[in-house]
Amino acid sequence: MFNVDTKLDPVTFEVLKNGFVNLVDQMSEQVLRTCYSFVIYNRDFSSALCDAKGNTIMQGTQDISVHVGTLHLTAKAVIEDFGDDIHPGDVFIVNDPYRGGTHFNDTRIIRPVFYNGELISFMQVNGHWADMGGSTPGSFDVNAKTHYGEGMRIPPLRIWSKGEYLEDVANVLVANMRVPEERLGDLRSQAEATKTGERQLITFIEKYGLDTVLTAFEEVQNYVERLARARVKELPDGVWETTDFIDMDPEIGDGLIPIKVKMTIKDDEIFYDLSGSHEYIGCFLNSAFGSSLSAAYAGTKTFFPDIPLNSGFYRAVHVELPENSVVNAPWPVAVTGFCSGAYEKIMNACFELWSNIMPERALACSFNLEYLLIGGDDKREGYDSYFMWYDWMAGGHGGRSIKDGANATSPVFGVGLSIQPCEGQERLSPVVTTKHEIVTDSGGPGQFRGGCGVEKGGILTEAHDAVMSYCCDRSRSVTWGIFGGLPSTPHGVELQRSGQESEFLGTIFSNVKVGKGDYFTRPSAGGGGLGDPLERDPKAVLEDVIDEYVSIERAEKDYGVVIKEIDREIDLFEIDEEATENARELIRLNRQKWLEEAPEAVMEKFRNGEVDLLDLIRRYGIIIDQQSGEYLPKTTEQNREAMRKRTLEYWK
Repeated sequence: MFNVDTKLDPVTFEVLKNGFVNLVDQMSEQVLRTCYSFVIYNRDFSSALCDAKGNTIMQGTQDISVHVGTLHLTAKAVIEDFGDDIHPGDVFIVNDPYRGGTHFNDTRIIRPVFYNGELISFMQVNGHWADMGGSTPGSFDVNAKTHYGEGMRIPPLRIWSKGEYLEDVANVLVANMRVPEERLGDLRSQAEATKTGERQLITFIEKYGLDTVLTAFEEVQNYVERLARARVKELPDGVWETTDFIDMDPEIGDGLIPIKVKMTIKDDEIFYDLSGSHEYIGCFLNSAFGSSLSAAYAGTKTFFPDIPLNSGFYRAVHVELPENSVVNAPWPVAVTGFCSGAYEKIMNACFELWSNIMPERALACSFNLEYLLIGGDDKREGYDSYFMWYDWMAGGHGGRSIKDGANATSPVFGVGLSIQPCEGQERLSPVVTTKHEIVTDSGGPGQFRGGCGVEKGGILTEAHDAVMSYCCDRSRSVTWGIFGGLPSTPHGVELQRSGQESEFLGTIFSNVKVGKGDYFTRPSAGGGGLGDPLERDPKAVLEDVIDEYVSIERAEKDYGVVIKEIDREIDLFEIDEEATENARELIRLNRQKWLEEAPEAVMEKFRNGEVDLLDLIRRYGIIIDQQSGEYLPKTTEQNREAMRKRTLEYWK
């Protein structure tokens, strides 16, 4: 199986193991202090220490899961392409999603580390560059079918050669990107951070000796492998399956895109098989191999938070990804939106599977990562330059086994992300934030409520020749609950042009023209609920109403708790216990029928105003196209079938 013997004494092992974490964190601190992009400054970056074979030795304390799960792949890509042609002072750049990267914006700077002429390590810093060229500012073009419309694809490429900066190579790259001076600044920042890591590693070697440090590289990976395998071995063997969905293929229309995940535990190993997942689709929500692999790692790691993450962990987790699928799209299929598409669907599917195995750590579905991008000319006084307003939001995490989901939290894609401060955005771009607040009723109902999402609005000031793009999902595959819990709310952007009526733009669009005075807003979803909402303590529902997490109307509709408002100014409400008992009995007697009711009849009620959008989703399992109001029969049946398994089966 594996050798349990160790070659280092426990004290030296612990000192170096934790020293490696500190080394990576020092690289991160260097990036934070020298980067040019506001996106990177808000922690959309990660670092890693790798051994001479490219295997990950250690990540830092705030690195983003999707990055860490792929950094060893890009280091191996450099080794594969350059072989023995790697020298002291070399630095490489790579962003290729088809060679182990994520999407084109995630640009990795990789420095080989030598000691006495021997290659011993690679330092790596990955930062999300705000623009990589392509047809859309921010390089998120939903209409792109291939990578040619998404931006610059950089296979492993030498950018410093034996210590000499290859300025001509760098200039060729950034000449194809918007705001090239920022890109060059981030390049230098990341490269300097890898040098910081190199210096710290040399310090370790000079103190403990080369053999001891290289042995620690091996021992740290073996330690994590032993720990992971021992924990898995304690669990029951078995097979678990589930399916999550992407909203649609724009070329097909109605119909959710299935991502099927089968997990097998056998002895001390975990096997994931995603066979049966849909073929790749006609927009950029596909995922390449490396990203999907990372999603399985991250979804698993969430349930083993105390185990460090490095290549030792990966040895115990095996992932089968079918070729030419939405979870393993080949070159040149578009994959830039993978993070909002296939990636988080795999993660949330893993959450559901592990919730069945480790119910004490159960977690319902969390809101979907989203990006809103606006690019154009900043004509404010004293600026007159190109700007990139690039924003992501917090949202609600799923309900948990013994408590509600977290409100307004970074996406599971990377909980190390910071939510960008409005003041910084307003200083850098002609966009003023008009609201940023928690959304009432956004948390999925359950015995343990999903965390609430937030709504953020903004207005453009002196923006000229500007366009807006949005990358998201779950307007149709609405964030779901488990163990009897109910869904949250759909995503989407509203745009109100100056002097015109508001228009719903949906969850994926690109290059929508916007200008001065245009106002936009978008809510993030909450997390799905966990457990039967009728089992929630009415007093907890009352507290939710007082906190404005739940409205009085939905307290009755979703939880069967009837609350009277006495004086909102002093938060004085009371529960009508008799009416609550009757309301809960009414729901209990009818909710299974509601989920089977003829959609045409329900849609007639919707059009007449007898039921609202949340009634459609939570009571009847009906999904509509929010732009047209059209009922989606295939999507609805897929959604209802999923609700029968995740929700209805757990109702008493």
